[in-house]
Amino acid sequence: MTARILVVDDIPANVKLLEVRLLAEYFEVLTASNGPDAIETCENGKVDVVLLDVMMPDMDGFEVCRRLKSDPTTSHIPVVMVTALDQVTDRVRGLEAGADDFLTKPVNDLQLMTRVKSLVRLKMLTDELRLRASTTRNIGIEELLSRNFQSSDTAPKVLLIDERPSSVERVQRMLRNVADVDIASDPHAGFFQAAESAYECILISTGFADFDPLRLCSQLRSLDRTRFVPIILLAEVGEDRRIVRGLELGINDFLIRPIDQQELIARLRTQVRRKRYNDELRASVTQTIEMAVTDPLTGLHNRRYLDSHLQTLFERAVTRRRPLSMLITDLDRFKLINDTYGHDGGDAVLREFAQRLRKSVRGIDLACRFGGEEFVVVMPDTEGPIAEKVAERIRAGIAQEPFTLGSEAKTVPVTISVGVSSVLKGVDSVGALMKRADLALYEAKSGGRNRVVAKAA
Repeated sequence: MTARILVVDDIPANVKLLEVRLLAEYFEVLTASNGPDAIETCENGKVDVVLLDVMMPDMDGFEVCRRLKSDPTTSHIPVVMVTALDQVTDRVRGLEAGADDFLTKPVNDLQLMTRVKSLVRLKMLTDELRLRASTTRNIGIEELLSRNFQSSDTAPKVLLIDERPSSVERVQRMLRNVADVDIASDPHAGFFQAAESAYECILISTGFADFDPLRLCSQLRSLDRTRFVPIILLAEVGEDRRIVRGLELGINDFLIRPIDQQELIARLRTQVRRKRYNDELRASVTQTIEMAVTDPLTGLHNRRYLDSHLQTLFERAVTRRRPLSMLITDLDRFKLINDTYGHDGGDAVLREFAQRLRKSVRGIDLACRFGGEEFVVVMPDTEGPIAEKVAERIRAGIAQEPFTLGSEAKTVPVTISVGVSSVLKGVDSVGALMKRADLALYEAKSGGRNRVVAKAA
């Protein structure tokens, strides 16, 4: 794993020490001796993780962290505060400033490297989501990045997996009015509970009598439903090796008992804020994909989707020697509707026609808006004569029931022409199938409209 790490400290010896450790693990290291330089480096260069000293003149680490996290262009960069301060209040102050973690000098090598590697993995995931979102459409990414957990009205849903009643009671008390906490005393039951519910964070105790908590962490990371749910390990003093191994397995954070309430809340908020941000990025990517293949006016698939999926359906039909038929429909004299009722009226007709078309075909059929007033229906496992009957039923239904426009309930008579084609045995292609349907549609329109033609099928 390679990444670019920015080390920020006003003492050259400290910078050199961390630089040597990171270079030994093949990281690329950048350095800065003060806050303004660190901010400028993050703004201008690709930085994957910032190791930030707290005690610096003029602008301390807390202020640097606040500025990085408040800027949409840098807020996604993980920040680890590195300081000689060892008070819980200092850690909480750093976390509340937006820091992703807090290491105390002298820094333990194992914890440093596993922390950095864990945050680099997280940064890579976030970068990939940001790239997908930003290259597909403008999603308002600056607004998204500026959101934070504290401004959300929704308390996070958290699962605590711990078999000791006294420990459970303490954690519940600490998170009262902060999170909606569910409890699982059995780790096996906890695994299934985590998989079945939408949790935003999972707290796992290491204090099981006869069960390895890291096995549970590994199982949660291997399951699609829980792969991206933050995991915080609640560990005992002296469990450094277990914590390091947990970070390597993919846990997001840990707390050492006795747990401080402020630190627990601050670390939980950090994890939930990050999860909600990544969830919104994923949702944006999914929405973008849906928008790319959906006609915004009718809600049907668009021509882009048809061009891609029709080839798949065609190849499957040929390979399995199954029938495949296609309808191309065109609304007759649609320009007259637009001229008479305006484009709003024309759009209303297109929307209602799409609704009727969707109701008239099967779930396995592919209904698309081909463009303008033309629509295509692809019908797998359907012989030509059956497709022709379906087309006639759709045509008759449209002709028999006028379309209603606007609040004044004006009725508009609408008819359609339909061309039908089917896959031919032997040599055939998607282009030829489309061409035959188009020729049949042309014959239907030139022959008087409001009819179905399947002679070219």
